[in-house]
Amino acid sequence: MVARSGARGGGVSRIFPSSVVALYMARLFLVRTLGITFTLVLILQALDLLSETGNILGAPGNGQTEVLRYVSLRAPQIVAFALPFSVLLGTILTLITMNQNSEIVALKASGLSAHQVLAPLLIASLGVAAFSFGFNERVVSRATATLEAWKRVDYRALPIDRGDRTNVWVRDGDDLIEVTRITGRGDAARLTGVVVYDREGGSLRSTITAPIGVRAGDGWRIQGARRFDVAAGVLTRLGAIVVARGVRPEQFTLATVNADGLPFGQLRSAIRDLRDAGRPTQALESALWHKLSGPLSSMLMPLLGAVAAFGIARSGKLFIRAVIGMALGFGYFVADSFALAMGNLGAYPPFLAAWAPFLLFFLIGEAVLIRTEE
Repeated sequence: MVARSGARGGGVSRIFPSSVVALYMARLFLVRTLGITFTLVLILQALDLLSETGNILGAPGNGQTEVLRYVSLRAPQIVAFALPFSVLLGTILTLITMNQNSEIVALKASGLSAHQVLAPLLIASLGVAAFSFGFNERVVSRATATLEAWKRVDYRALPIDRGDRTNVWVRDGDDLIEVTRITGRGDAARLTGVVVYDREGGSLRSTITAPIGVRAGDGWRIQGARRFDVAAGVLTRLGAIVVARGVRPEQFTLATVNADGLPFGQLRSAIRDLRDAGRPTQALESALWHKLSGPLSSMLMPLLGAVAAFGIARSGKLFIRAVIGMALGFGYFVADSFALAMGNLGAYPPFLAAWAPFLLFFLIGEAVLIRTEE
């Protein structure tokens, strides 16, 4: 029956077992993944509420509405966290069921390779990865940014962020610019307490101080400027001059960047501005690459869990195969967290920190699959 279905499938049979079997396997996989995700989110959300409800209700005026608001902001984070685990468990549960019903044996007996048997799950997991990326970009990042801001004020009413920043440092080539306070955004930004450290070859040549500064073309016009020559020890009054040409307002107004609270495009722009301002960006670059490698980890799960599909079910080793598949999957998550931590510390380059675990466990999954097929 499988062979006849494959013949009717035309070109599809070269990749999938058949269109009917492919849809059947994909449906089993997606239904189980969705069910496991719902269960994990329900359990984790309940446990999280047990630890946070007291803090939420401890703020004056908070009640059930604020608790429900917290749930609406926290649930997307839990879904993003639980989805890769759910894909792994959904894969193993699907393959174990098909193995016990001898469906895998029938597919192998029809002449299909292990990769052809897994093809429907791989394509379905690619769809899960695409959904995960879009969900993270559109929902999780916004919820995370709002929740982090709410936590900083101890679950009280959120203040209006007018863009004011204090004690800001920006690098302009070799020079350093210190601003006591900046108010406003964009071209309307206004600097207070400006100090420009004029350096050459790492040595301080002079300092320029001014009480205020405003945007002027591609630079900043400072009023009442005074220049102190370090070598000569001479103080000169300069009046109104333009300094820091090429320094954008965003380089002053950037505060601490929360990588989880920004979509991919905005995080990339923030990294560029921080790099121009002379601030460290290695940890943020690791997080940027992980926004791609993280969702794609769903595609690894059918490979890592495939060990549960092949082998005779009545041999009594099916449970051991399922445990091995889970161990490989959880091993990936441990390696991924370790690599990100090393990237944050600067021990790994950002690209390597985000992609090395993915590539390593892809090769491990392929090796196990080929070995199992042999």
